[in-house]
Amino acid sequence: MSTTTTTIETISKPNIGVYTNPEHNLWIEDSTPNLDSLKKSKGEDLPEGWITVAIKSTGICGSDIHFWHAGAIGPMIVEANHILGHESAGVVLATHPSVTHLQPGDRVAIEPGLICNSCEACLTGRYNGCEKMKFLSTPPIDGLLRRYVNHPAIWCHKIGDMSYENGALLEPLSVALAGMERSGVALGDSVLICGAGPIGLITLLCCQAAGACPIVITDLDEGRLKKAAELCPRAKTYQINTSLQAPEAAAEIIQAANGIKPAIALECTGVESSVSTAIHSVKFGGKVFVIGVGKPNMTLPFMRLSTQEIDLQFQYRYCNTWPRAIRLVSDGVIDMRQLVTHRFDIEDAVKAFETSGDVKSGAIKVMIQSEVDT
Repeated sequence: MSTTTTTIETISKPNIGVYTNPEHNLWIEDSTPNLDSLKKSKGEDLPEGWITVAIKSTGICGSDIHFWHAGAIGPMIVEANHILGHESAGVVLATHPSVTHLQPGDRVAIEPGLICNSCEACLTGRYNGCEKMKFLSTPPIDGLLRRYVNHPAIWCHKIGDMSYENGALLEPLSVALAGMERSGVALGDSVLICGAGPIGLITLLCCQAAGACPIVITDLDEGRLKKAAELCPRAKTYQINTSLQAPEAAAEIIQAANGIKPAIALECTGVESSVSTAIHSVKFGGKVFVIGVGKPNMTLPFMRLSTQEIDLQFQYRYCNTWPRAIRLVSDGVIDMRQLVTHRFDIEDAVKAFETSGDVKSGAIKVMIQSEVDT
């Protein structure tokens, strides 16, 4: 039940965070919890069930870029100074006496959603639909791109000797795993993956591990498709031709799969034209499962969906995925290390965001680290 101060006493760097605001500025500034409180803390002053974590690695998500550039995703609007980041792992510094399953020195990956535990979604195990969800990095809840954070221990998952970087990548892996489970991809299923960004590429790794075949993955960018071929040599790649209408692009996708129509399309872009192409690609009775986040309203080929009895489903974040994700990475079933193209220290976070948001940089996954793994 007791806490130790050994790790805490070595803290010397001030807490800083990576901020944006409604004017689309991006900067680094002091953050909470502050250095003095961390040095004095022995855990007793934390809320019951909470711990303090030193963040060691954080991935930049497309939503982070969107909040910076656009200031909003649907109804989630940046209305004040706001800390970004929700893909993080680190080391435990202190624990409240009520926390018994974690101790200072443990490596943990942080699940960023805080739930009410009382609404129907929470009580039925689908807590990603919590009516009172506080998801770190989604306004107005500050994110994890800081040196130190306080967080409920129940949402800090032990990762053993896994690298902090792999621990941070468990969050986007969780997105892909939720899509795999709800879409029902099975051994031998023909699958189309739309989009070869980080989520699309991790979904590709999952489909490969699940034994889907054939697999076709699409993107506008030739470099990302090259990376897809490296990750899964048996996958067919298709570079989107923006001059084609959805039915024409779908015909070429089917041709790339040797004439086999996808049973399931995993749409990872949220782009209207891509969703439409997926709908025109799948077979009668197939499924289009949309993982990507798109604009509030879309025009989609209703009669194609209707006459072909195509199921159109959607995903919002994830639930109950972290233990499975940890096992998959720990046992080497899923290896995401090749996705990381750039690494920056937290002091250079602005440059990291500029790199991640620049389509010409070749960035796939940009990581921000407080210190390199030892």
